[in-house]
Amino acid sequence: MTHRVGFVVFDGVTMLDVSGPAEVLHQAGLAGHPYELVLISASGGQVTTSTGMPLSGVVTAAEAGRIDTAIVSGGDRLAERPLDEGLLATTRAVAGGATRVASVCTGAFVLAELGLLDGRRATTHWRHADVLARRHPRVRVEPDAIHVRDGRFITSAGISAGIDLTLALVEDDHGAETARRVARELVVFMQRPGGQSQFTAAATPPPRNDVLRVLIDSVLADPAADHGLPAMASAAAVSTRHLTRLFHTELGTTPARWVERVRLEHAQRLLLDGHSVTTAARDSGLGSDETLRRVFDRHLGITPTAYRRRFATTIPQSG
Repeated sequence: MTHRVGFVVFDGVTMLDVSGPAEVLHQAGLAGHPYELVLISASGGQVTTSTGMPLSGVVTAAEAGRIDTAIVSGGDRLAERPLDEGLLATTRAVAGGATRVASVCTGAFVLAELGLLDGRRATTHWRHADVLARRHPRVRVEPDAIHVRDGRFITSAGISAGIDLTLALVEDDHGAETARRVARELVVFMQRPGGQSQFTAAATPPPRNDVLRVLIDSVLADPAADHGLPAMASAAAVSTRHLTRLFHTELGTTPARWVERVRLEHAQRLLLDGHSVTTAARDSGLGSDETLRRVFDRHLGITPTAYRRRFATTIPQSG
């Protein structure tokens, strides 16, 4: 029996929140594992995406029939305005009979409003995570995750994370090799681990403070050097207390946590370049294999060896 996936859509829906997951499922079908895709809205007919492009052939929940996996697509309006009763009723109807219920980006706001995420872990786009947490305090929001699974509910971060989420669903249904094949076809990583951060330290916006900006550049240039708090404060010619305040004000984190993130990302690159776990630990500044494993587990929920194996398999081998 073909697995039926219902996308809950609405006027203002983000196009990629629909098309990204849909293309993953389409490619799975070409690989011999077909999915039937159904667009569902409160009134059916046609909806207009945030780009102004229309989606046609949309049906109502009553017309949709059996849905195995429900995916609530996102759109900025879900975090910025009161949710439409028709959208809530449609989602309730579609999710009620589905084996799995997923959301992309701000689609989590719809699931949360219905109480479906109460007591559960969930994520959304980092820009809206604080709003989700304040509006729905019974939801355990994880703002840094790519996607989060809790029971039959899977929530994902912004836009492209919907592709990661759907690759994970395909892997659940048909195994890792099928998911890898789809990822290769789409020229994307075989899914980033769900716990992987939405952010990268290397992409930190340049701080306004000149002292901090120079210090950050030096850490990025040589992650394995001594970047303990006393050493960094000395290099910046400020007190450790003042440096800690600068990091908190400009970057919203502590010096130690930021340096750990830099070293983790450097270790990830080293592993994917073919270095051993021991070399990656040493050259990233994390030191020992055990420290590297602990940092990977804390931030990514995966071992260094498993990370390298999962990502490396997405790269076609020559010859």
